[in-house]
Amino acid sequence: MAKGPWSILGAAVPSQEPEAIQRRYRNSFLALAAIFGPLAVIVIGIQLKYGDISLVYQKVFESLTALGLKKGLPIWVPAAVALLIPCVLIATLFHAAPLVLVWWEQKIAAHVQIRMGPMRVGRFHGILQTVADGIKLLLKEDIVPAGADKWVHLLAPVVVVVPAYVAYAPLTFGRGLVGTDLDTGTLFVMAVSGLSTIGLLMAGWGSNNKYSALGGLRAAAQVVSYEIPRVISLLPVVMWAGTLSLSGIAQAQEGLWAGFLPRWFIFYPFVGQVAYLIFLICTVAETNRVPFDIAEAESELVSGFNTEYSGMKFALFFMAEYAYVFLGAAVGTALFFGGGAAPWRFLNFIPSYVWFFGKTCAQVFFIILFRWTYPRMRVDRLMEFCWKFLLPWSLVNVAVAGALILWRMR
Repeated sequence: MAKGPWSILGAAVPSQEPEAIQRRYRNSFLALAAIFGPLAVIVIGIQLKYGDISLVYQKVFESLTALGLKKGLPIWVPAAVALLIPCVLIATLFHAAPLVLVWWEQKIAAHVQIRMGPMRVGRFHGILQTVADGIKLLLKEDIVPAGADKWVHLLAPVVVVVPAYVAYAPLTFGRGLVGTDLDTGTLFVMAVSGLSTIGLLMAGWGSNNKYSALGGLRAAAQVVSYEIPRVISLLPVVMWAGTLSLSGIAQAQEGLWAGFLPRWFIFYPFVGQVAYLIFLICTVAETNRVPFDIAEAESELVSGFNTEYSGMKFALFFMAEYAYVFLGAAVGTALFFGGGAAPWRFLNFIPSYVWFFGKTCAQVFFIILFRWTYPRMRVDRLMEFCWKFLLPWSLVNVAVAGALILWRMR
């Protein structure tokens, strides 16, 4: 009897033997423990000493100010340096996340669909494959079609990527770790992330290719359509919290129900689960990922709106895709899973940003799992699913949430 999915292919080479695979996984976990173990000790030590990472940032700011005054520099110089620190961290996260998520997606695809390549190519479970892909894209020639609108063709990837940068601004990565605490943070993220649709239209139109144009129009129709139930699905959360601020919504979820259940909005009866399910489906649809990738349907449109792109221009589209995947999961964490709050008080020794990234990565895992589990939907059925199913249910959910709030106010 087969002991696992890999054994049905047979052991073509010794490296495919179950013992060899188990040994590689064991060595991988030991290597990860050696890398992240000391880091975890440092993080927990900082948490125990300062209590909050924001206090560490305050100490850094005070040290920079004292050093600037000692050197006779104007007061705005250390303030500008301190302001650049979170900007650099966000930019680093934005660029590092796609590399990690591409590698993670290859590993999940390998297990779900029994793909041998990602299991064997590159050292340490294929981690070098992502690096090789990045180098390849950097070295590839930038080809622009002769009949293309060169400026539109050039600016399209930029218009897609820039909103992804800006949309990270109001995110709360943990207690005290807020880039810009906007009162309208939720609305800001929804509005700015929707601007990428313009870039997809520009890519399709500027390429002077009928397949690219169709892909851009499909992407615009899909993103605009699914944006409506996505925004409506968040109204119950805003109604319960009484604010549009992401940090305010996260703080509204502190505490326990009945002494044991976290007060996260995902646990609100019926309304919370329906709202999150609609939000998650629409998030996957807005990133043009399977099963909603009609804008890049290879069997119909070659490669859709990015057919005429190569090199780093091509890579920018996928960098933006993974950035939006992480952004959607991060917003879901803030709105439905309490942000960086621990579920129970005895777990508060774990830093809030660790909780935040753990919850976000769990949602990213499910988004990736969807891609390698479900087939692509047909265009008409995809649009019908939005307008005839998700939109009515999102409106019903808002009505039920309003009724529950009125009942509690009695």
